[in-house]
Amino acid sequence: MTAEPLKPPAVAALLQSAAATIHAELSALAGSVLAFHPGEGEWCAKEVLGHLIECEQRGFSGRIQIILKSEGSPPLEGWDQDAVARARKDCERDWASLYHEFLQLRSASVTQVAGLLPADLARAGQHPKVGLLTVADLLHEWV
Repeated sequence: MTAEPLKPPAVAALLQSAAATIHAELSALAGSVLAFHPGEGEWCAKEVLGHLIECEQRGFSGRIQIILKSEGSPPLEGWDQDAVARARKDCERDWASLYHEFLQLRSASVTQVAGLLPADLARAGQHPKVGLLTVADLLHEWV
């Protein structure tokens, strides 16, 4: 059996449904649970949501945007995820505002992915640690 990569409309649908799942799961938790750190140096649920926000902006959607706006294989930046999490201070934030920020970004990402053309999937950028990343690679990892 050979599996074919998901097409952009299917990826867009999965990204949209994941946002609904994240909302359902996190909205069911008490504020104290959302801010609970399971261990020293581990993130609480609100910090995980902050990480997903950064992944939308810096990772998946952001990298696709850089690739599509550039010629050739543009450089893609990495980031220190723990340092960004500390700077964001998401554990101190209201969960609803965090989710709203995530949902706005995710909605734009869904639109972006749904509009990708077949030729866009082969376009690529150069990640400092991973090497060459195509738009198709990013879609695969995203879902």
